[in-house]
Amino acid sequence: MEIRQLQTFKTIAEVHGFIRAADVLGYAQSSVTAQIQGLEDEIGSPLFNRLGKKITLTEAGKRLLPYAHEILKMHDSAVAQAKEGEIPAGKIVIGAPESLAAYRLPSVLEKYRSLYPQVKIVLKPGLCRELIERVRRGELDIAFLLQQETIFSDLHSETLVREPMMLIASPKHRLTQHQHVRPSDLQGETILSTEPGCSYRELFESYLNQSGTPVNTDLEFWNIEAIKQCVMCGLGISYLPYITLKSEIRQNRLVALPWKDDIAPVTTQVIYHKSKWLSSALKEFFRLLRDQAQLWRKEVMLEDQLRLS
Repeated sequence: MEIRQLQTFKTIAEVHGFIRAADVLGYAQSSVTAQIQGLEDEIGSPLFNRLGKKITLTEAGKRLLPYAHEILKMHDSAVAQAKEGEIPAGKIVIGAPESLAAYRLPSVLEKYRSLYPQVKIVLKPGLCRELIERVRRGELDIAFLLQQETIFSDLHSETLVREPMMLIASPKHRLTQHQHVRPSDLQGETILSTEPGCSYRELFESYLNQSGTPVNTDLEFWNIEAIKQCVMCGLGISYLPYITLKSEIRQNRLVALPWKDDIAPVTTQVIYHKSKWLSSALKEFFRLLRDQAQLWRKEVMLEDQLRLS
């Protein structure tokens, strides 16, 4: 059983086709077919059902796939460790939701790239639940989450900072005149929401539903900037992390409503698989990240004090 056979097998399973796998790997199709035939001969069982143009895993293929993932991860780690010198190098694949990728990570990435230009950073967006599964599958080295603090049995997680959430409206919105805004005050309001599956959207909607306030989320967006622009135009209100709203609130283009709630706190966490070997590139990334997280926590504390004063 060869590493390249397992890589070819894994790629076919991911792209659902021999021809596509050959394109991804840069092999001739005959080479891909020969590698899989060699693997099937060694195992003594077909790995794929070939139904016309459709390719699916057999039961033997399904059993082999998680082992192929683990063997390839161990191979990559062994090669990286053997090659590694004093200066961090290689590649780090990071997953993050849009809000963190745009408003938290740039400062860390900029500092890291200036210190270690030999390390290639690949940033992949996604919803928190998707990112968790991609870390489990080994597709991401680390991932950042913006959600209720969570402990995982198979993943190392580290909470970096509590993220204040804001219920926002246009400065001309009727709710800006309220001394306190409660769930019942949102009756009939259009709530501009992030995409389904967003962790803090789910927390907010669950809280409103438990409070007996129907949620009108006819307008859903994939982009936080679009939500903010629509709120400013008076199309509705929204519930977003304060880090995404700082500029507009300070310029009085958006108003944080005096919202009183018992919604579970939202935090920024970083996760990686407990079995993952940490290269020097990753260790240095975590060192800079923890230094930056201290600054984030201080900023949140100061901003909390200003809002309460």
